This record gives sequence, structure tokens and C-alpha cells, in this order.
Amino acid sequence: MEIIFLILAVVLIIVLTTHLKIHPFLALLIVSILYGLAVGMPFQEIIHSINNGFGDTLGKIGLIIFLGVIIGAFLENTGGAYSIAEKVLKLIGSKRVPSAMGIIGYIVSIPVFADSGFLLLHPLNKSLSKKAKISLAGSAVALGLGLLASHTLVPPTPGPIAAAGILDADLGLVIALGIPISLVALMAGIIYARKYAARTYISADLSGTLKEQQIRNSEDRPGTLSSSIPILAPILLIVLKSVLNPSRMGWEHPVLEIIQFLGEPVIALLIGVFLCLLLPNRLDKEMLSATGWVGKAVKDAASIVLITGSGGIFGAILQNSGIAEVLGTTLTDYNLGIFLPFLLAAALKTAQGSSTVALITAASIILPMMPSLGFETDLDKALVVVALGAGSSVVSHANDSFFWVVTQMSGMDVKTGYRLFSMGTLVLGFTAAISVFLVSLIWS
Repeated sequence: MEIIFLILAVVLIIVLTTHLKIHPFLALLIVSILYGLAVGMPFQEIIHSINNGFGDTLGKIGLIIFLGVIIGAFLENTGGAYSIAEKVLKLIGSKRVPSAMGIIGYIVSIPVFADSGFLLLHPLNKSLSKKAKISLAGSAVALGLGLLASHTLVPPTPGPIAAAGILDADLGLVIALGIPISLVALMAGIIYARKYAARTYISADLSGTLKEQQIRNSEDRPGTLSSSIPILAPILLIVLKSVLNPSRMGWEHPVLEIIQFLGEPVIALLIGVFLCLLLPNRLDKEMLSATGWVGKAVKDAASIVLITGSGGIFGAILQNSGIAEVLGTTLTDYNLGIFLPFLLAAALKTAQGSSTVALITAASIILPMMPSLGFETDLDKALVVVALGAGSSVVSHANDSFFWVVTQMSGMDVKTGYRLFSMGTLVLGFTAAISVFLVSLIWS
């Protein structure tokens, strides 16, 4: 019965968020309480799970999400993201527009939301496609897949951070695994965009947005190196903390203790925020105000933080309901291994549209099952997070806001969008899943 109630709970989350348009925070909270009541949990245990699940989850990752979004806001508003895009384009070559746009999207989406990244880079993409006299379809799909690859697989984007926090995974290991696996998936996505999507001709109509023209022509725009540092410095510090772990290396040193402190995700991203303050030509206190860049970024992140917290509630309810043993015993018989988190996240993503919600919900479901499925080491946990990220990119279609951003901005009708972009996300996600599986075989 517990498994039946879990299936009903997931279906109810999907119905509430898609058909009834209820906010995922409320949907997850309501379903968590209903599930606890259905399986006969004591009332006090339900309340305890709600409080602890929400507080423990946000205690680990709430600040990280906010700081990451603030970094993205500075890169977007100063034009730093655009500077990075232009530099990558020069290195790769203007004739390889789909490849260039895929890589640019990948880099920009680490700190900037995928939707915002596409809106920011789309005018550049149209201009380059027009100059190269190629179809907009191939370069637009490559850009969308590049944005989605890092959005679902590489912290400090909110989804992977939330999943890592829920599963208590080492964020440094998640980054170390997520970057190469996402790059392999991106290569497959770019090949798909160049060889298949580009065959469909869509005219690149030059009509750049006012904001894009302002950023492009601005003399105050920061350079590529200074724009990259706020992204690279936190990632480097987090990875160093993981690699130079005293307990793993077997010796201690004051320098290692400093690295451990600086590599804590909150501290590392806070350093990234301070580095962002160097990006504007003239720092205005209004940028840091409640109505400025920081205030708007915090408002954008609030919804994700609430969803993450409610995902933690769902996970705590599942954990305390005793379903872990039941699910573990049942699913281990099927020997799905690392494909289980991938398939779970893929089912949720395809059904309700949001990659972040799919990551958080799937992580909450898989959490109680981790020991019984044999995912106990730091490497196992990191691989599960990346597998969830791979699943959360499959499949973007009409219930996903990003699908509409990509298709409508690129002039694709719904049928073409399904054939080109939705299929592309399938290629991206399955390539990442196979890569995770191969890594798990090597390290098992």
C-alpha cells in the first residue's frame, strides 16, 4: 500500500502543478501531509517531519541559491555574460555558429537562469546566424541545449544544488562529475543540432531587443576575464575543498583548514558575490538595494527556495514513514541501479515541466531508498545527483516554460518545436545518463 500511496502522491503533485496550476510549493506541502495521513503516521510525527524537513533542507542550501542568483543578476545586468559570449565566439569561429552558441549557453547558464540566458543571447544568435547565412533552427536548438545542460547538471544552478543538499552529497564531487558528463552530453546535443535540427530552415530575422543593443554597444561592459572570475572562483574553491580534504588525504595543515573554510559553498559563493561588485564601471548602492539588482534577484530566487524547502518536507515525510525499506526491497529486485534516479526524474520532468521541481521531488523520493539501493559513499551520492540532473532534462515540451521561450523566440511552431527541441533534450538527457552509468561501472 505504501508504494501505491507514493505513486498516487507523485500523480497528485503532477495534477496539482500542471492541470490545476497550483504553485509547486503548496502542491508538495499538501501532498506531503496527505501522504503522511494516508500511511498512518502519527500527527506529531507529521508536524515534526514538516518542520525539520523544511528547516534542514534550507539550512544547507537556501543561502547558496540566493547567492548564486545574485551572481547571475550582476553578470546579466552589467553585460558580463555577453562579454563571455563574444569571447567564446571569437575562439571557436563565427562560421561554427551552432557549436559556439551551445558552448556560450553552457557557460552563461551556470550562473544565469536558462530562460533569462536564452532571452539575453537570442539576439546575438540571430545576428550570427544571419551573417553565416544558416538556418536559425540549428543554432537556436544548440543554444537551448547548452543552457539546459549546465542548468540541470552543474552547480551552482539551483536544481543540482538543491538535490545535492537533500541527498547530503559532496558539492565538489557533484561539480567534478557534473562538468565532464554535461560536456559529453552537450557535444551530443551540438552534433544533433548541426546534423538534424539545422536541416529545417528558419529565417534569422534581425530585430534585436533594446536591452541587447544597449549591452552590445556599452563601453562600460566588463571584460571577459573579469566577467568569468565570479563564476570560476567559487567553482574552483568548492572543488579544492573536496580534493584537498584532510580526512581523505590523511594529514592536516593550517592551509588545508583555510581551504576547507573558503571552499564551503556559502563562503565560496559569497566571495563570488564580492567579486561581482567589481563588474560595474561604477558601483551604485541602488544596485544592492531591495528594488535594485539584488532585490530583484532575491525575489526571483524566493520561489525556488520555497519549492526546495517543500521538497525537503516531502523527503522527510517519506523517510519517517518507513517506506524506504519497502521501496528498497521492491526496486532492488529489478536491479535498475543508477538508472533508477534518472528514470524517476525524467518521469517527473516530462509530466510537470520544471527541471528544478523534478530534481527536488525526485531527490526527495530517492533519499530514503539510498542505503537499501547501495548508494552510500560520497561518489555514489554525487553520481545520483548527476543522474537526477540528466533525468530532469528529459523531455522539455509544452508544459515547460523554457520550451516556449526557445520555440517562440526562434519562430518554431509547436510541431517543429517537438521535432527539433524536445527531441534534442531527449538526446541530451540520455547521453548524460549513459555517461553516468559508464562512470559508475569504472568506479564500482
